[in-house]
Amino acid sequence: MNLQTQKRLLGVAALAAVAVIWQIIAEYVIGRSFILPSVTDVAGAFLILLGSGTLLADTMVSLEHFGIGLIAAFLLGVPIGILMGWFRVGDFLLDPIIEILRPIPPLAWIPFAIIWFGLTTQAAGFVIFAGAFFPILTATYSGFRDVPKVFVEAGKVLGCDSSLELIRYVALPAAVPVIASGIRIAMGVGWMCLVAAEMFGVSSYGLGYQLWHNYYLHQMPNVVVYMLILGLTGLVIDRLFRNYVDKQLLRWRAGEVA
Repeated sequence: MNLQTQKRLLGVAALAAVAVIWQIIAEYVIGRSFILPSVTDVAGAFLILLGSGTLLADTMVSLEHFGIGLIAAFLLGVPIGILMGWFRVGDFLLDPIIEILRPIPPLAWIPFAIIWFGLTTQAAGFVIFAGAFFPILTATYSGFRDVPKVFVEAGKVLGCDSSLELIRYVALPAAVPVIASGIRIAMGVGWMCLVAAEMFGVSSYGLGYQLWHNYYLHQMPNVVVYMLILGLTGLVIDRLFRNYVDKQLLRWRAGEVA
């Protein structure tokens, strides 16, 4: 039995143990599904929601919200981070503005999201953008500021005469690992902002909205289902991103760390 198989078996065993303990506590200690639904209650609610199509529809809506916000954050965060990290004038001009806006919690933008966009997909995407933008920008800025000077000098020797060529062929490849880490952090922050945005009325659909809606209806097994789906979806997104980055963008780093 190899190490990977052992790891998977131990993971399954841990999940099974948690499920058994959860079932015992919910069924025999708590005894009230409103306070703590049992595993069987949650499984039954999951099958009902899955059969009705509600669960899949809300998951797709939330993924749409998440995609809009994250793509917008990437398209703006990376260029602005490059501008600030590579050009001193850009850093001097934009740093005060960024440092004033960065500490503002993303959820503080919810009133303006509703006013500007209404209860639409764009409103939810904007709140996610507010949460994901600054981690991407900060990571890009740090990645470009930390490019070793020897890389830049080597690029000039090899024919990179302009700043654009140095950015494209030297600085950007060197900064990709840091930018990828920033995007991963932004994905986690954006996913949490998505749930909060949907819960607080930015959208009338989605996993976060349904979680809050079912709480009002006292359908706590449904609430747990949506919580678990949120966790599992976030895990899948993170694993897919890590797999793509490791196998496509950072293949040259394979074997650097044991």
